Amino acid sequence: MTATGDVERDVRSDVHGLVQGYVHGYSDREARRLGDQADVLAELLHTGTAYPPGSRVLEVGCGVGAQTVHLAANSPGARLVAVDVSEASLAQARARVAAQVPGADVAWHRADLFDLPFPDAAFDHLFVCFVLEHLPDPRKALTALRRVLRPGGTVTVIEGDHGSAFFHPHSAYAQAAIGGLNRLQSEAGGNGLIGRELQPLLTHAGFHDVTVRPRTVYADGTRPGLVESFTRNTIIAMVASVREDALAAGVSTAADWDRGIADLHRTAAADGTFHYTFFKAEAVSPPLSPRS
Repeated sequence: MTATGDVERDVRSDVHGLVQGYVHGYSDREARRLGDQADVLAELLHTGTAYPPGSRVLEVGCGVGAQTVHLAANSPGARLVAVDVSEASLAQARARVAAQVPGADVAWHRADLFDLPFPDAAFDHLFVCFVLEHLPDPRKALTALRRVLRPGGTVTVIEGDHGSAFFHPHSAYAQAAIGGLNRLQSEAGGNGLIGRELQPLLTHAGFHDVTVRPRTVYADGTRPGLVESFTRNTIIAMVASVREDALAAGVSTAADWDRGIADLHRTAAADGTFHYTFFKAEAVSPPLSPRS
């Protein structure tokens, strides 16, 4: 969690907005959901992401450390730095990494992403996962992050896209519940459909050699472990968690919302199916312009 911000909005107001605008909340239940999500998706999302020994890697918006544990495990010789705006999340991240990757060398910083406490070109690689979706100006965030990435360094960005969710049995109520989450996220300044936008975002932020690859999750009755860990514990739990906010905002009636969640659970039954797509983008920081 992200997870789990943009590189945080406009200095002061943007930091406040990220903490207040994270539509899923900061409960212990959400922290567990983020950890479960990261673990079940680790192979899907982290395959191909490993950094060489001695390389300087910055994880932006590390949240509770759900992705940090996989970064540390996959690149044990890298010099990993993790930043987040929430001190409470950082405390959970420290504990999670200490428990799951003992001895991992991670430096932790509470920082505003528009005012990172690092010199220019301080890092060889950036890792940004489930962050941009919560920010009002993700292009501005990516542009700001280029400052701390050396010329020729790489950035990896991973985001979901709630518009890629389709399922059987079809239900207009279930689709409306997912749409309600999208609306809440939009009203909070984010974008639940951002996965499809990564290529133009990175290109317009000035990165070169942008490549985006979809990473699809499909679960049905022949994959009971994935149904439980992804369909139920990741997607349905994510949508169900915003019920009170959805009702308060007039996004749905209680009856329609509860019907939608019940119908989403129906997709996790023996004859149900669920599909979702994540997007993983990689790009290179441009070389310095030659002096005139």
